Amino acid sequence: MTRTVRETPPKLSGIQAPVRVMLERVGDEIRRIVLSDFDHIEEVNEHLLFMRGKLFRPTLLLLSSSADGREDEDALTLAAVVELVHLATLVHDDAVDHSALRRGLPTVNALWTHQVAVIMGDYLYSRGVSELARIGNLDALAVLANAANEMSIGEMRQLTSYDALDFGEDDYFRLIAAKTASLMSAACEMGAISGAPEHRGALASYGHNLGMAFQIADDLLDYTGTEAVTGKPTGQDLRERKVTLPLVSALKRVSDTERQEVRAFFTRIDPTDEEIGRIVDIVVEREGLEYASQVACHYADQARNALESLPDGPAATSLFDAVSYAVDRVR
Repeated sequence: MTRTVRETPPKLSGIQAPVRVMLERVGDEIRRIVLSDFDHIEEVNEHLLFMRGKLFRPTLLLLSSSADGREDEDALTLAAVVELVHLATLVHDDAVDHSALRRGLPTVNALWTHQVAVIMGDYLYSRGVSELARIGNLDALAVLANAANEMSIGEMRQLTSYDALDFGEDDYFRLIAAKTASLMSAACEMGAISGAPEHRGALASYGHNLGMAFQIADDLLDYTGTEAVTGKPTGQDLRERKVTLPLVSALKRVSDTERQEVRAFFTRIDPTDEEIGRIVDIVVEREGLEYASQVACHYADQARNALESLPDGPAATSLFDAVSYAVDRVR
């Protein structure tokens, strides 16, 4: 049966409907896993669980697990572990970037210290790994460990991407494949391991391409979105001198004067709103947004194609719709 892309962007609640019951248990499972008898860790845990996001990655895992219509109880633990690892990366990212807000709430490093943020990120990750060892799912453990390694490499790549004029498309794609796509691919592959093993390769490919499309869309939102949508101030990537695809693309078509403006901007320690606005104007005028949107749509199509071998059912339909949800945020 051929699936069609909806004209109206799907809502996340609809995508989550086939796994709603399991998804509602993920929060309690996370609490069980991170429970500590050390008051200071519990205090930070409470803050982190309060600021928990939309559970997109656990949703992908649970949908992938149920792609063949089967239910696996371990999928609940796997979903909680994936969210813990995602949360750990956000805590570490905020510490590295010295970010004060995440989803409109103070970050761990802002409320406590950068040292606490690093330690808590490590704690969340290690608790997740311990749970995978406890349930004895070594295949899932290997997939997650590889993703964690890729994300660490991606973070290091991010730290070296401050010279916009020397940062090309290949550099960008390697960066987002490591930082974002690796965990989405891992979530889908771990779900397949638990409930739909014959579709493991297809779902891993789906997750990779979805992650690429998702991150490009997210980078576009830094130019076009609002803080209510992105959970962070718009222009934050430029403020932190992060180079993303819209700018990389625009640099291929800028004038010599504009190139010098961009070069000068990336020497600023604390750029002003006006300086950020000027770079945004250059990217818009040189069609960087249009190009990045086209690339996001390409990866979206690749993600949808990866689902062709899955049997029809609510889970496959939701995975298909999740692609539109990921990219349509920029429209």
